[in-house]
Amino acid sequence: MSLIPHFLGRRSSPFDPFALEAWDPFEGLPIRPFPSSSSSHHFPSETSSFVRTNIDWKETPAAHVFKADVPGLKKEEVKVEIEDGSVLRISGERNRESEEKTDTWHRVERSSGRFERRFRLPENAKVDQVKAAMEDGVLTVTVPKVEPHKKAHVRSIQISG
Repeated sequence: MSLIPHFLGRRSSPFDPFALEAWDPFEGLPIRPFPSSSSSHHFPSETSSFVRTNIDWKETPAAHVFKADVPGLKKEEVKVEIEDGSVLRISGERNRESEEKTDTWHRVERSSGRFERRFRLPENAKVDQVKAAMEDGVLTVTVPKVEPHKKAHVRSIQISG
C-alpha cells in the first residue's frame, strides 16, 4: 500500500487508513429513498429506532466528567439517572421530523428514536452530588469524587526493655 496521498496522483481506497476523503459505499447508485405507494409516503425502515449517542468520560482529580453529544434535543427530552446506587444512566429520545404530503425526501441520515447509555461508576463517586448541564447540544454530567484519604502520619515508637 502506497503512503502517497490521493491528491499526489494516487487513487483512494476504502481500506486506506491514510485516505483524506470519506468513502461513500453508495456513491454512483441511484437513490430511491422511499418506497412509492399510492396512499402515502413513509420513512424508510432503515431509520434506526435506537440511536447511538457518543459520550466521552474523563476523570479529573475532583470528579468524573461525562460529555454527551445530543444535538437538537431540549433538556426536557434527556434524562440523567443513577440506578442501583452506582450506575449512571443517560437516556432520551430524538423524534422524527413531521412529514408533509408535498415533501420530497432525497436522503435521510439523521437518526431518530430512543438512546440509552449506562456507566458503572467507581467506588470513589459521590452519587448523591451528581450535576448535569446542557449547552450548545452537549450534555455535561459531573460526578464528584470522594476525597482520597490522606495517609496517616506514622511515627515509630521505641520499645523499652
